[in-house]
Amino acid sequence: MRAKDLNRYLGDLGWRRSPIPPESKASPSPIASAGGDSLEGLATNAAGCTLCRLSEKRQTVVFGEGDPKAGVMFIGEGPGAEEDRTGRPFVGQAGMLLDRMIIAMGFERQDVYIANVVKCRPPGNRDPKDDEVAACADYLDRQIDLIKPEIIVALGKPASRRLTGTDKPMGALRGRWSTYRGTPLMPVFHPAYLLRNPKAKREVWEDLKLVMRRLKSTG
Repeated sequence: MRAKDLNRYLGDLGWRRSPIPPESKASPSPIASAGGDSLEGLATNAAGCTLCRLSEKRQTVVFGEGDPKAGVMFIGEGPGAEEDRTGRPFVGQAGMLLDRMIIAMGFERQDVYIANVVKCRPPGNRDPKDDEVAACADYLDRQIDLIKPEIIVALGKPASRRLTGTDKPMGALRGRWSTYRGTPLMPVFHPAYLLRNPKAKREVWEDLKLVMRRLKSTG
């Protein structure tokens, strides 16, 4: 894709008008729909993606993993060093804590689906930049459309910002329901934040109990 075409594509997503990528339309763009009629095809397409600067230094595209028909989908911000090495999301210290959170909810890791807003590691584990998030937006949206989760759990501020379309602090977002692509969305603190601030685990557990209660109410 030529630079001017990429700029036009990113402009169509709206990132020039707003620092927060808006919710995309239900129909996927040609970028995501080329092979995007299945998670496997979409992952193959993403593996060759060079839409943003993150592709230049990645080792592996970390597409996502889990049950393709999961009722709960967890979405983080982006891969870290261990994820970039292995190609699997949330496998470091934060990933082990996420696993314990999932088990506490009554699930196993393979029962849910885990993905990230961007599929390539930001250098130094920094937050992904707005144009990087916009370039990856269709891949994430198509994942959501294919999985059709009953509930999305956004892990941390970058994911919550992307999915809620606001730049409110996590303290104002967590524990409050919103909707993304017609799916109930619950923002919670990122597991990495909990490793630095263990006292916040109580708040996350209260938020996850809301998720469990809603799942139970929908059968």
